Amino acid sequence: MNKREVGRVAEVSAAAFLEKQGVQIMERNFRNRSGEIDIIGRHEGYLVFFEVKYRSTVKMGYPEEAVSPAKQRQICKVSDYYRCVHKLPLSTAIRYDVVSVAGEEIKWIKNAFPYHYR
Repeated sequence: MNKREVGRVAEVSAAAFLEKQGVQIMERNFRNRSGEIDIIGRHEGYLVFFEVKYRSTVKMGYPEEAVSPAKQRQICKVSDYYRCVHKLPLSTAIRYDVVSVAGEEIKWIKNAFPYHYR
């Protein structure tokens, strides 16, 4: 499998994991010209934007460590676009979570980073 296929398999596993945890998946692979959000869902009253990161082993570090400040800003920018397209009020409670997939282990990091203003 190439990198894209491996990433897609990790996202499918992450989505299944999140659904078992009570997340209502609303959309997957939402993208615009600024970037992509892997999974968008609802959980405990929040609209949650999920970034999924995969590594086959943790030799080179944990997957969640790859969500850099630049990536966080990009996700926030795309989330702004998503909220605008769907005409969601500014008062909508949002959260940015990371799902880390290391081999077969899946870890959900809630509120992984704050909203970054442009």
